[in-house]
Amino acid sequence: MLYQGSSHPCHTFQLRMKQTAREVRTLLMGIITKREKAIQSGEATRDDLLGLLLESNMREMGQNEKSNSSLGMTIDEVIEECKLFYFAGQETTSVLLTWTLVVLSMHPEWQEMAREEVLQHFGRQNPDFDGLSRLKIMSMILYEVLRLYSPVIVLSRQTYKTMQLGDIAIPPGVLLGLPILLIHHDPVIWGPDATEFKPSRFSEGISKATKNGQQAFFPFGWGPRICIGQNFALLEAKMGLSMILQHFKFELSERYQHAPYPVLTVHPQHGAPFKFHRL
Repeated sequence: MLYQGSSHPCHTFQLRMKQTAREVRTLLMGIITKREKAIQSGEATRDDLLGLLLESNMREMGQNEKSNSSLGMTIDEVIEECKLFYFAGQETTSVLLTWTLVVLSMHPEWQEMAREEVLQHFGRQNPDFDGLSRLKIMSMILYEVLRLYSPVIVLSRQTYKTMQLGDIAIPPGVLLGLPILLIHHDPVIWGPDATEFKPSRFSEGISKATKNGQQAFFPFGWGPRICIGQNFALLEAKMGLSMILQHFKFELSERYQHAPYPVLTVHPQHGAPFKFHRL
């Protein structure tokens, strides 16, 4: 069936995506321009990643001008890096926390176990790094949430030379996809309860969580290109969840509809309204 006109949902979605892309670019251009002027005027800019990136890039380009080299990042490349900072860092962690609150609302027994662990280590005091690293129950919960609702549902890699995969020779230039969502829900790998929330499967660590001890847990990728921010992301999630558990009990609103939906990352399609009760 063919559709004509701008009323087709796909056309509307594409227009909205283009509009959003322009808005994001304009916003980032303003931030980057302001920061570059601050660097040129000698103001301190070493307190965040963008400042370090711009300062390093401007220094690199200054050195390359003397040697007539073309190295250095263009403004478009800086903008793309800024997008990566956000979507690969803040966005994925916020989605992880959202789904964690959802499943802990659905499984209040695990919410209570996590709260008891947090209060045992910190009481009402702010969590500290050493204590966060000892939260075993919370680690199990976060791993299971990452398995069930991986923020990224597929990883792509492209061969740059002929690669041998078992009995198959793959020529250069082939795009390969790793379907994380399918692997994380495969009952052959995880058992007949693969679709269930069962943090105890990670009680002995990631390596023993699957049926045969095979590596099948890829929320941050794997190998030499594994996400460099995985430890920070988990630490950030533990910090946020600990502070919530210290001060609130929570449950899902009656309006909640369970509908995981991929939009770059996996979101609750109809939102996630909660009821918080102060302790």
